[in-house]
Amino acid sequence: MIKIFYLLLSIAIIGSSSLPTAAQETQEKESDEISVSSVLQQRSFTYNPAGRRDPFRNLLSGADLKEGVAEGGISQMSIDDLILIGIIKFKGKLSGIIKGPQGFPYKIKTGDKFEDGFVLSIRNNAVVFRKTKERGFPLYKPRDITKEINPEER
Repeated sequence: MIKIFYLLLSIAIIGSSSLPTAAQETQEKESDEISVSSVLQQRSFTYNPAGRRDPFRNLLSGADLKEGVAEGGISQMSIDDLILIGIIKFKGKLSGIIKGPQGFPYKIKTGDKFEDGFVLSIRNNAVVFRKTKERGFPLYKPRDITKEINPEER
């Protein structure tokens, strides 16, 4: 019986020393909260795009868009590859609708530049282009190219 008493007493002593008291628990929790908050304050998050688009930037804000994005696409096309689709008259000014090599439509106006020339004039049924280069080399005498709308499309 005395052996059992000593065994239970030793278990109680060992168990009580391994269990923290209420004061120790609150101190440990406070120290954990302090260490976590200090780690978060010390660690600041940064993003290095390394040539990629920033995923946190709003795509609809338009801050990165430059004026004349459409002209950038047109300026890479050759006049020979264009097909005139239609002519638009808005507020007394004429604009042309062309189809590029990939089949996408573009709106053009007088003065728009292309890879090998520019738009000289727009009439009711035709667009006149002035070709100033041929295969990247300047022409001695610029050529005017007229592209008309097909009569069945008028």
